[in-house]
Amino acid sequence: MKAAVFHGSDGGLRIEDVPVPEVGAGEILVKVAACGVCHTDLHYIEHGVPTFKKPPIVLGHEASGVVEAVGAGVERFKRGQRVLIPAVLTCGRCDFCRMGRENICAHMTMLGNHIDGAYAEYVAVPAKDVLELPESIPLQEASIIADAMSTPYHAVKNRAQVKPGDTVVVFGCGGVGINAVQLAAAAGGCVIAVDVNDRKLAWAKEFGAATTIHAAQVERVSKEVKKLTGGGADIAMEVIGNPRTIEEAFECVRVGGRLCVVGYTHEAISVVAGKIMFKEIEVVGSLGCRPLDYRPLIRMVEQGKVELKRQITHRFPLGELSRAFEVMKEGTSLRSIVVP
Repeated sequence: MKAAVFHGSDGGLRIEDVPVPEVGAGEILVKVAACGVCHTDLHYIEHGVPTFKKPPIVLGHEASGVVEAVGAGVERFKRGQRVLIPAVLTCGRCDFCRMGRENICAHMTMLGNHIDGAYAEYVAVPAKDVLELPESIPLQEASIIADAMSTPYHAVKNRAQVKPGDTVVVFGCGGVGINAVQLAAAAGGCVIAVDVNDRKLAWAKEFGAATTIHAAQVERVSKEVKKLTGGGADIAMEVIGNPRTIEEAFECVRVGGRLCVVGYTHEAISVVAGKIMFKEIEVVGSLGCRPLDYRPLIRMVEQGKVELKRQITHRFPLGELSRAFEVMKEGTSLRSIVVP
C-alpha cells in the first residue's frame, strides 16, 4: 500500500510502498477514506518535535474509513462498517481512565505518534475506542471529527464550560479554532474571534462569531475586548499555541472569568500571579477529547447544529500531501483532507 512515511528531521516525509498492516487480537484494519491535515504533523516534520515511536513512522491522526478486517476477539465490528478513529486511543486501566478523564490517559496511544497513522491506504488500530459512523454523515468529511472538532468540543463543553450568554473570545481561527468558534456559538456564547488573517476572520463570522478583531490592526486585543464587553470576556480560549497570544488572552478575561489554553507551546508564559488571585481567574488547559464525548458531538453534526462540509476547503490525493502542508502554511485553507 501507499503511505506517507516520516524518517525523522533529516530524512523527511516520503510517499512509499509499505506492507498492509497485520491485524492483531483486539484490532481492526480500516481502509482509510480520508485523513485530516493537521498542524501537529508540522511540529514533527519541521520543528524537531520527536514522535514517541522512533522513525520511520506513518503520520496522520484524524481519520475515517471502512472496516476491512477484524482481529481475534473483536465482536463489535464487521467488514464494511463505516468508522471514525479517535486521534488518541486510551488504556482504560490507569487512574485517569478510571475517573473518566481518558483524554489524559497515562498510557495514551496517538495515531501517527505512538503507532503508525492514517496518511495511508490502510491503518490497523485497537477496536476499543473506534466509533461507528451513521450513514447520514459523509465519510470523507467525517474524518475531521476525530480531532479538529473533538478537541474544541472538549475545550468548549468540559474545560471552558461555555453556557448561554457567556462572552467568549477565541484566539486563532484555523482548523481547530474555527470549531471552537462554532461550538461556543452553538452552546449559546457570544463569540469574539481574533486572528491576523482576513480570510479566517470572514470564515469565523460565517461559523457563528458575533464580532471579529484583526489583531494586527489594533493596539491591544485585550483593550478592544474590554470595550466590546464592558470589562472583559467571561471566557478566553487560546487555540494557537503562542506565548504572546496566551498572555494577551489572559488579559481579556474579566474578574471571575476563565482562560482555557488549547494551543500547544513548549515555551514559558509570563502573567502576573496577583491578577489570578485578586480577580479569581481560572486558568485551565484542555487536551484532546474524552471517548464519551464523541457520540454527542456526532449527534450535533447529524442534527446540523455544527457544520462539517464548509470547513473542508481543500482535498488532496496522498501523493500531494506535501502540497497540503504548503497550503496550510500559506493560510489559504481552513481544513484540508487527504484522500488515499
